[in-house]
Order: sequence, then C-alpha cells, then structure tokens
Amino acid sequence: MAQLVSTKINNDPIQFVCEPQEPLLDALRDRVGLTGVKEGCGTGDCGACSIILDGTLVCSCLVLGVEAEGRAIETVEGMADGATLHPLQTKFLEHAALQCGICTPGFLIAAKALLKNNPAPTEEEIRYALAGNLCRCTGYDKIVRAVQDAAKVMRKG
Repeated sequence: MAQLVSTKINNDPIQFVCEPQEPLLDALRDRVGLTGVKEGCGTGDCGACSIILDGTLVCSCLVLGVEAEGRAIETVEGMADGATLHPLQTKFLEHAALQCGICTPGFLIAAKALLKNNPAPTEEEIRYALAGNLCRCTGYDKIVRAVQDAAKVMRKG
C-alpha cells in the first residue's frame, strides 16, 4: 500500500507517495522529478545515485523512499544558487572532469560532502572520499584536480 512521505529536499518541503519497498532513487526520479540522481548499478557500488541524507553521503538506491520521512535530502539539483553554479560545478566544467554525465552528479555530491567536513583535503583524502564513485569515461585525475581547485576557491570565500 502506497505511503505519503513528507521530507525536505534541497531545503524545500516536499511530499510524495511511494510504495513501501520502492528505493529512494526511484522516488526521487519518478515521483519528485529529480533526474540528476542517476541509476548506475542499483547495488550501491557505483555512486551515481549519491545524495546527502541528514548530512551523510548515501547511495539512494540502498535507502527506501519511505525512510526519507522527516529527513533532509540534498541532491545535485540543489547545488547551484539559481543561475550561479556551485564552485564544484564550475571547476568540473573548467577541468573537463565530465563526459557522459552519468557519474557526475554522484561525484559532485560526494565532493560536496567531503569539502563540508574537510575544506582542505589532500589528494589522498579526495581520492579516498570519491572511491565509492565510478567513472568509465574521464579517469579520475581531472575529477581530483577539479575538487582540489574548488576547495581552494571555497576556502577563499
């Protein structure tokens, strides 16, 4: 039997109806229309569906939609401030750290979670924090460089 879920997504109060066994990934995409959350594997191995749930980075394919009740969700759609891109988004573009785009939202969200807790990560810390995200197109060096550059910009202001 479908259930009503009340949550906050990207600081906006949202309600959606989903089935008890429906993954949050599907609810976000199909019920709420947030298609930046991508399905890569459905098993939590690729990171394409990464979101921040109550301040913690999670794979939305491993969380049930009904578990979002009363919780705060951040997705890639909430990173930009209107037409102004988040520094991570800008640096991903500048460093050509994306190609097909399937992994990009997950990398951006994982990097955002990292920089919130560690504004000056080392290269090793960045690679460790992003290890749950897989990319088949770019390799990882451009992504790491983009995160390093964004961290510098974010520390300055």
